[in-house]
Amino acid sequence: MAALFPKIGHLPGSRTGPTDRHVGLERAHAFTESARAGMSVVVEEKLDGSCVVVVREGSTIVAYGRDGKPAALSRNLGRRLFARWTGENASRFLALLDPGERACGEWLALAHGTRYVLPHEPFVLFDLVRDGAGTSRAKLAERAKSAGFTVPCIVHTGAAISVESALTKLGERGRHGADEAEGVVYREDQGDVCKAVAKIVKLSKVDGRYLADHTGGEHVFNDWPAREPWLGVALADDARDRAASD
Repeated sequence: MAALFPKIGHLPGSRTGPTDRHVGLERAHAFTESARAGMSVVVEEKLDGSCVVVVREGSTIVAYGRDGKPAALSRNLGRRLFARWTGENASRFLALLDPGERACGEWLALAHGTRYVLPHEPFVLFDLVRDGAGTSRAKLAERAKSAGFTVPCIVHTGAAISVESALTKLGERGRHGADEAEGVVYREDQGDVCKAVAKIVKLSKVDGRYLADHTGGEHVFNDWPAREPWLGVALADDARDRAASD
């Protein structure tokens, strides 16, 4: 399956990796200096976890990684845990999603490059996509609330805003319990549709600094309300299932 959520382009000055790209100067100008006519610029906290997607397939809910591969079959522990969590919350996703839609979000159970003490569950919904088009922040918030999902904290809505001002509004730790907030995502909304997206990642960000396959150590988990006993049971079940499949 093709990627279910594309990589977001970076604004000038953002820390990038070898496979990242920058948006064009005209697009950057519309976000940070002068918004396009009829557009509202919305800036929200960027979260540092695993990009995951939930697809409604008829009356069935299936969890995937951003790359379009089933999360339940992943070699990545975090995505397998997400598949389990999605199955347990299938009724909520069925209430959220219309046929043909997919929910895109950040799975924050495992710490990647940022540690979180989350004030909410470890999944944050950041988009609803249909036919390749994303959802405005106002519409997303409305629909997320009806199904009980958390969305990224918005730090600015309205005119174009400089990166410096947006990061100042975000604050050092952001609004989701980060040890240091990773950055922000800019969105351009028109009506109920998101027309364009770009992001800023702080230059101080170190990708994957807590991941076991980077450190050679143990997995590091973020904190969230009611983490235990769910995480302990999920890890034990995953280890048993992996052993049985070997």
